Amino acid sequence: MEHKIYENEEIKNMFTGLGVSRGTPEDDKALNIAKLRYHKIVIMTDADVDGSHITTLILTFFFRYMKELIEAGYVYIASPPLYQVKKGKDFEYCWTEEQRDVAIQKLKGAGKEDSVHVQRYKGLGEMNAEQLWETTMNPATRTLKQASIENAAECDHTFSMLMGDEVAPRRAFIEKNAKYARIDT
Repeated sequence: MEHKIYENEEIKNMFTGLGVSRGTPEDDKALNIAKLRYHKIVIMTDADVDGSHITTLILTFFFRYMKELIEAGYVYIASPPLYQVKKGKDFEYCWTEEQRDVAIQKLKGAGKEDSVHVQRYKGLGEMNAEQLWETTMNPATRTLKQASIENAAECDHTFSMLMGDEVAPRRAFIEKNAKYARIDT
C-alpha cells in the first residue's frame, strides 16, 4: 500500500521540488536528503481550525515519509495573524482574541469604540500581498514554529490515533485537550 503514496503525482512533485529521494546506498528505506534544495520548509495555512487541520495532515505526511527533514530541523510552521485592529492609520496585527481585545482598548483610547475597526482574517487569501509579506513571510517580522520530534513513539501513536479510523480514541483525545484548542466562532 505504501508504494501507492509514491505514485501520487502531488507527492512525486513534492519529492522532486525538495530534491529528496527515497533510499540511500546504506538503507533503501531512508530518505536521501543529500540534494535537498531548501533548509527551511515552511507550512503556511490559514490561521483557523481548517488551517490547523491541514497543518496536521501535512505534518503527518512529513512524519511518516520525510521524518529526516523534521529531525534535521528543516520543517517550520508559519503563524499568520487572525485579526487586524485599526483606527485611522494606526493598526496592530493580533494572533489571539486576547491580543485583539488589548489592541482594541489601546487604539480606542479617548475616542469612540465604533471608530476602531476589527478585521477577522478567515484565510490567507483575505490579506493583500503587502499584509501577507509583513505578517507571515518577511524573515524580519514573521513568526515560525520549528517542528520537532521529542518522542517519536508518542508522536507515532498520536498521529495514528488522530488520522485513524477509530472514532472513540480520537473523541477522547479531543475532549481531554479541547481546552487547548482554538475554536472559531
